[in-house]
Amino acid sequence: MSITPELYEFIVKVVEEKVKEIRVTREEFDKLRSAVEDNSRAISRLEKAVDRLAEAQAKSEERLTRLEKAVEDNSRAISRLEKAVDRLVAAIGDLRVQVGRLSEVIGFGLEDIAKALVPYWLKEVHGVALEGDLRREFLQIDGREVEVNLYAKGFREGRAVDVVGETKSRIYGGDVLKFYREVVEPLRKLGREVVAFMVGFAIHPSARKEAEGRGILVVAAYEFRTF
Repeated sequence: MSITPELYEFIVKVVEEKVKEIRVTREEFDKLRSAVEDNSRAISRLEKAVDRLAEAQAKSEERLTRLEKAVEDNSRAISRLEKAVDRLVAAIGDLRVQVGRLSEVIGFGLEDIAKALVPYWLKEVHGVALEGDLRREFLQIDGREVEVNLYAKGFREGRAVDVVGETKSRIYGGDVLKFYREVVEPLRKLGREVVAFMVGFAIHPSARKEAEGRGILVVAAYEFRTF
């Protein structure tokens, strides 16, 4: 079979078109291969990131476990501390009761000292003579009942006086002011001449200053030896 010019031209055209199709396909293949390689690298990076994330998660869980243990340890420590505080509160409560009882004993001791020594002190130092013994008394002042640790009737330069006293282990300015407002001042407002005194084991300077301004005598128990 002979090839005519027309047939030859047709064959050449068909071959050229096929070559173009093959070239296009090759270019697409190259693009696809490049995309696959890019995806592979991206997947590799993602896998490494996932590995790092998993490692961080493991460390976080480890830290969380340590934190939970620390919280448990702290809870047990707090529980022990609360029990210790409860015991301390109970001990303080017992101590307060004992101190209160001791204060009562000291108070009675001071009253005994005052009853024995104040009459002589008032007479020799302040010119006040008592009619009888000092005693605990309840006075009616302005319609209210006021308890006085030590009370007696007496005379000074021929005038009748009310002798009122209070005993306290430690005397501060506030104690003097309270005694003045609750006992001394109301009696004086009734027009009665009052000789007021306070006896303590220790006298704070504020008490002496307050007493001087209120006309109240204050004396420490050890000072009776100097009279």
